[in-house]
Amino acid sequence: MSNIVAIVGRPNVGKSTFFNRLIGERQAIIDNMPGVTRDRQYGSSFWNGKTFNVVDTGGFVENSDDVFEAAIRSQVRIAIEEAAVILFMVDVTTGITDLDEDVADLLRRTDKPVYLVVNKVDNTERYMEANEFWSLGIENTFFISSLTGSGTGELLDAVVEHIQDEAQQENSLPRIAIVGQPNVGKSSLTNALLGEERHIVTDIAGTTRDAIHTKYSKFGKEFLLIDTAGIRKKAKVHENIEFYSVMRAIRAMEESDVCMLMVDAQTGLEMQDVSIFRLAQRRNKGIVIVVNKWDLVENKETNTARDFERTIHQRIAPFTDVPIVFVSATEKVRIYKAIETALEVFENRSRKIKTSQLNEVMLEAIQRYPPPAYRGRLIKIKYVTQLPTPFPSFAFFCNHPKHIREPYRNYLENQLRKNFNFTGVPINIFFREK
Repeated sequence: MSNIVAIVGRPNVGKSTFFNRLIGERQAIIDNMPGVTRDRQYGSSFWNGKTFNVVDTGGFVENSDDVFEAAIRSQVRIAIEEAAVILFMVDVTTGITDLDEDVADLLRRTDKPVYLVVNKVDNTERYMEANEFWSLGIENTFFISSLTGSGTGELLDAVVEHIQDEAQQENSLPRIAIVGQPNVGKSSLTNALLGEERHIVTDIAGTTRDAIHTKYSKFGKEFLLIDTAGIRKKAKVHENIEFYSVMRAIRAMEESDVCMLMVDAQTGLEMQDVSIFRLAQRRNKGIVIVVNKWDLVENKETNTARDFERTIHQRIAPFTDVPIVFVSATEKVRIYKAIETALEVFENRSRKIKTSQLNEVMLEAIQRYPPPAYRGRLIKIKYVTQLPTPFPSFAFFCNHPKHIREPYRNYLENQLRKNFNFTGVPINIFFREK
C-alpha cells in the first residue's frame, strides 16, 4: 500500500500553498524536498502519529494551450494509479470550471479515496458559495483555507485513516530498491540480475504492476528486489514521465531497506539525482550509488573513477560515507559487486551496538573533545544508548541538550562512523536531558 497523498487540480487553486502548510508546520514537517524537476515539489508530513508523502502536482503544465488540459488529465491519471489518497482541490472564488468537471469525471471512476477540497473558504459568504461544489458528486468534501489553515485538521484526520503505520513490514529478508532517473539503466540492471537461471525464486505481488517484489537467491544470499524500472510509454509529456518516475521512486523507498541510486556515468550526478539521494537519506534508508555505463565513458585516463567519486562526494556532502560502485549493466560488469555492497549496507543499517561498548568508545571521544560551553555553562554528556529503531539512532544524555550545536553533533556522528561501520546509512543523533 502506498503512503502517497497527491494534491491534484487545475493551476492557481492554491495547491502549492496547501502543500507548504502540510509540510511546513513545525510539529508536522519531516522532510521537505524542493522540486526535482521544474516546479514540482514533494515532501513528507506527519499527522496523528502517521507519516505520509505529499506530492504537489502543480507547476507541470506547459504554457501552450494545446497541451494545457491534456497534461493536467495525464497527471491526474498518474496520481490515481500511484497515490493512496487523492486530494482534488478547487477554488471557491472562481466556482466550478469546465476543467474541474473533467477532473471530477476522471476521479469518479477510481476506487481510491478521493477528497474534494474547496479552497479559499475564509469567510461566511464564501462558505455559502462553497456549497455549489457538492454538485460535483464527490461525497467527501471539505471546505478549507490553505492560507489560514482553517478546516485542514478535519481533512487530515480523514486522510490518515488510509495511511499505513510506519511499523516495519514483517519480513526478515533485505529489501533493495533500484531508483534513479529515467534511462539511467535501471531496467538493464534488473534484467541482468534476474535474467539468469536459478536467480529468480518467485514473484511476490507488488504494490503496482510496475513495482514488483522479486525474491532473489544466489550463492546463499537472499533478498527482495524492488524493481521500479520502466516508464510507461503512454505518458508522452516529458514532465509527466519525470513525475511518474519520482512517485514510483518514493513508493519504492517506503518499502525498501536499501536504495541503489543509479547514476549515468556520461551525465554525472545531476540535481535530480541529488534530490532523490536526499529523500532516501531523510527517510533513513541505506544508500548505494551505482554509476552505470562506465564502459561508455571516454578518456578514462583523465576521467578516472577517483575523480568521479570526488565529484559525487562534493555534491552529496556532508553525508559522504556512502559506497560508490562503477558498473556496466549491459556488459554485466561488477553488477554482483553492487548487490554485495547493498547487502553490506543492509547489515550496517541493522547493526546494534552494545551499550557498554558504545559508552566506552564515545565517552572517551567526548572526554577528548568535550562540547563547547554555552554562556559559561559547562555541558556534560554522561551516557549514550542506541535507540530501538530499524535504523541507527543514538541518544546522548546531558545536562543542557538544547545548547549542543550542529558542529558538535557532526563530531559525534564522525566518531560513531570511525569506530563502528555505518557506511551507507544515515545516523540520527538525539540529545536528551539526563
